[in-house]
Amino acid sequence: MFSLKSARRRAVRTTAVGALAVAACATLMTGSAGAIVNGSDATERYPFMATIPESAPAHGLYDGTCGASLIDRQWVLTAAHCVQGDGLELDGIVRIGSSHRKSGGTVRAIERTVVHPGYVNGAGKAANKDDIALVRLDRPVAEKPIRIAERAARPGTPTRILGFGTTVDTEMKFAERLQELDTRRGSIAECAPGYADRTRLCTISRVPEAMACFGDSGGPQLQKGRHGRWELMGATSGPGAPGVACSDGPGLYSNVPAYAEWIRKTVKHHA
Repeated sequence: MFSLKSARRRAVRTTAVGALAVAACATLMTGSAGAIVNGSDATERYPFMATIPESAPAHGLYDGTCGASLIDRQWVLTAAHCVQGDGLELDGIVRIGSSHRKSGGTVRAIERTVVHPGYVNGAGKAANKDDIALVRLDRPVAEKPIRIAERAARPGTPTRILGFGTTVDTEMKFAERLQELDTRRGSIAECAPGYADRTRLCTISRVPEAMACFGDSGGPQLQKGRHGRWELMGATSGPGAPGVACSDGPGLYSNVPAYAEWIRKTVKHHA
């Protein structure tokens, strides 16, 4: 979903990006810092953080991952492109509440996935339309779900993103420890024309040369609620501009509160 700074790096990256986009498992880019490119190890526990192991063998990806957020004891929210796409193979499990990509936490089987009916699997800004999906677990978990914010914070508000994605713009080198990056909500104008809108949030890193990247897709963007607790504001979707490396930003996130009614109805229908 991201491209590179130089022509040579862009060529390398276009191959990887194309593969992930076609496979619909590019983990995202809202920022690509250190697993999130240039992110840092998580500084606190995030029991709602979840990972969805997946691969796309036809495109050379055998150890991929997407992020997700536990929003109910039996449901996680992720990006639609993480669960639907040509050549994409889910391992059939979700790991919840661990600070490590391949161990710890609670593991549950995927019972069903529900992709937003408006989702468009395309390229560039068109690829991010209604990029949201829900995954029902086979059994409830003990971890505490994160509350969905009533509304996305205003532009300029500090936020935080989490992920186990690649730590290098040009490689599929996924982080084994959970990474975090302090960000802020950007204005619509801070992303490329046509990218951000009411349902797609422009996100800007507060750290130089950092942002989400491949493998971070579907993971949470957090904001502080009125009582100082983290709330779910966004889900990593992709780059906020064409032809830039993950670490150059900006990132694009699905505005989770904008889909609250669809989420509520979907969970109730499949209860």
